[in-house]
Amino acid sequence: MIDRFENALVAVNRWVLILLLAAMSVIVFANVVLRYTTNDSIVWAEEVARHLMIWGTFLGAGLVLRFGGHVAIDNLHQAVPTPLARVLRALVVLLIAGFCVSMTYFSIVYTSVMRFQTTPATGISFAWIYAALPAGFILMLVHLAFLVRRYVIDGRFHESPEMDAEAAASL
Repeated sequence: MIDRFENALVAVNRWVLILLLAAMSVIVFANVVLRYTTNDSIVWAEEVARHLMIWGTFLGAGLVLRFGGHVAIDNLHQAVPTPLARVLRALVVLLIAGFCVSMTYFSIVYTSVMRFQTTPATGISFAWIYAALPAGFILMLVHLAFLVRRYVIDGRFHESPEMDAEAAASL
């Protein structure tokens, strides 16, 4: 049951990111075409595209963590004996979890403060944009929970044919 939930979470997370990126691309493309063909642009296009990018960044951070795509220095835990490496990796996981929990709390506070300010073009509350922060950090915690055992014991991340962090690092 947990595996099904994990697979569904990853699939939904990926599709949401795909849809956000597609919407952002369509909006920006349409705005550029209109600007050059009619000398007029969509007033809200840049703002909405920026907000979609913010949501995409925070919703995608958990998937990137899951596949080991974040910047990391891993020389130390590779150079020490296995028991000590596991302790170091457990410490890293605790630090990441602590950071995510504190950022979730403070981003909720900040989001509630921003609820009265509105965006210039669309007039929606900035709280809707800043809600990406707690959503992203909570999602990162969930992905970290699914990753923790494999990472601490073996030092490995999840693998996927669509994402190869090692190959991307060598480019």
